[in-house]
Amino acid sequence: MSIARRHDGTPTLGGPIAVVAMGGHAFTQSGDKGTYEDHERNARQICRELIVLVERGYRLVITHGNGPQVGELLLRQELTRDDLPRWPLDVLVAQTEGSLGYLMQRAMLNELNVRGIHRWVVTMVTQVVVDKKDPAFAAPAKPVGPFMTPEQAEVGTNEYGWVVREEIGRGWRRVVPSPVPKRIVQAEMVREVVRSGNIAVAAGGGGIPVTLDSGGNYEGVEAVIDKDLTSSVLATDIGADLLVILTAVDAVYVEWGTPSQHRLGAVTMAECEQFVANKTFPAGSMGPKVEAIHGFMQRGGPRGLITSPASLRDALDGRAGTHFIGRI
Repeated sequence: MSIARRHDGTPTLGGPIAVVAMGGHAFTQSGDKGTYEDHERNARQICRELIVLVERGYRLVITHGNGPQVGELLLRQELTRDDLPRWPLDVLVAQTEGSLGYLMQRAMLNELNVRGIHRWVVTMVTQVVVDKKDPAFAAPAKPVGPFMTPEQAEVGTNEYGWVVREEIGRGWRRVVPSPVPKRIVQAEMVREVVRSGNIAVAAGGGGIPVTLDSGGNYEGVEAVIDKDLTSSVLATDIGADLLVILTAVDAVYVEWGTPSQHRLGAVTMAECEQFVANKTFPAGSMGPKVEAIHGFMQRGGPRGLITSPASLRDALDGRAGTHFIGRI
């Protein structure tokens, strides 16, 4: 009997590995208030879509964003700042990894149970190494948390050392660095979970940003990491066969929002490189997703897919989504 192998030459035990990344807004759909019940319901729906990968023999790693949720935690700190001690941003990211991971873990276990599939689901608090010399630390630009009045912004600057920026007509917001992810600290553990046939929920919110000191010790930093870029690095680190990025639309569209818009079906590595070089897609939406797929393929990953949760099943059959074909 032949042994299936991943692109890095190592044996694939029980099927190919897929890393699936979804945004934090997947937990709060349009019209939702962001309640616990909303999060719970949406987690169940997401897992009903993701189960198709398990049914088709994939070993699964789920990653997720946390934008709305960490923003709420920051708002809570603002509202209780006179009564409760402040926690740094890296700890808040860890808190959302635990809470959202728990909801996904429980929902996926229940979906597996309904189908009579025995797998464990493991949520992992995941640290991601960034370079302390990353230019992003000298130019914070990623908005986090709620809008503030000028008076609140002054308090944040003077008492907490925040960097704040004004969005004309909307108010002031805290901005933090968004450094490039370099390495997933717990990658080996994620790999062991999926190689054993189980499902990992990891790198929530892009992972907890940490740097290394001269002695090799980890130190948390006040930053946020793009979850798609982190998912790309994680997919490389564990030798994944497929990187799936779920978004609100069914595929990647060129000239989106114009009469000339059209869906991209299959994209070659050469075409993907051109999209990234030409900055074809906006930095605030599809751009990082295409860059994440490009990075994964550039490092040897064979396949990428961008689609919506509802279109995932059709996309796996080639009837939907945008498929990226790397160097094999």
